Amino acid sequence: MTLNTAELHRPVMLQRCLELLRPGLQVENPIVIDCTLGLGGHTEALLSEYPTATVIGIDRDPKAIELASERLKGFSDRFIPVLAVYDEIASILDRLGISEVNGILMDLGVSSMQLDFADRGFSYAQDAQLDMRMDQTTGKTAADLLASMDETELAKIFRRYGEERFAGPIARRIVRERAITPISTSGQFNKIVSDVVPQAPGKFNGHPAKRVYQALRIAVNDELGVLEDALPQAIDALAVGGRLVVMSYHSLEDGIVKEALQAAATSSTPIEMPVELPGTGATLKIITRGVERASEMELDKNPRSASARLRAAQKLEKN
Repeated sequence: MTLNTAELHRPVMLQRCLELLRPGLQVENPIVIDCTLGLGGHTEALLSEYPTATVIGIDRDPKAIELASERLKGFSDRFIPVLAVYDEIASILDRLGISEVNGILMDLGVSSMQLDFADRGFSYAQDAQLDMRMDQTTGKTAADLLASMDETELAKIFRRYGEERFAGPIARRIVRERAITPISTSGQFNKIVSDVVPQAPGKFNGHPAKRVYQALRIAVNDELGVLEDALPQAIDALAVGGRLVVMSYHSLEDGIVKEALQAAATSSTPIEMPVELPGTGATLKIITRGVERASEMELDKNPRSASARLRAAQKLEKN
């Protein structure tokens, strides 16, 4: 069966991302990094709008690289697919012989393809093996973590990455249940969480397992560690005038992005100094005012944009 990648994935806040990147791309032969290629929606729009642009599309998921490459084959060598984790920006550019780029886009989180394909194990809505690896060729699965981590470690993950109030009781139940039978499917895991998390009568705030699925996915893929390592590399890779646009989908990601951008937008000259010292000026200018959210029109077209939080910044001349 042939997959229609355009139907599988609607790029989140596409027009706003293009608008924010645009000032940095008004140069001859601009280069953009799409750090989270997915099915290539954002990249396709960039290549279409800028006939002389090159986009480097990074993704750790071999299936995403395969599908996006098929979708974008008409752009020939202006699209460079790279199978890697996006915290390898510096080494990827070094390998390609590229010293700087004019735009960088990060669309964080899990892709539509990963959510919609049951065998990936990302979704509580479909009974499947608990995998959750963005690259299914390497690393431990979610089922492996549920089988090997002790109660304290599990509770810490659920609390830290999922902000789950019932982290302790859920972890306790997992340890008890796995002693009887391995927890390998989303159906088993859903039942454990549903049995522990109380539901207020007449109220429904989403599936009770939503937060622990997020927590497991983040842990399996080390998503926050990757983001923390990638942001300084992205800022360093930008040419003067180039722009970094980041879309995150929960407060933990957004907090890391906000902190990194604000740090780069602040002079490191001690506040008591009367003049700014050479080499200590801000590296970035923040473009967005606070965090931007999807418009009502965007939400109507693409409900998955509801949790998106967008921030952008521009590279400054060194002082």
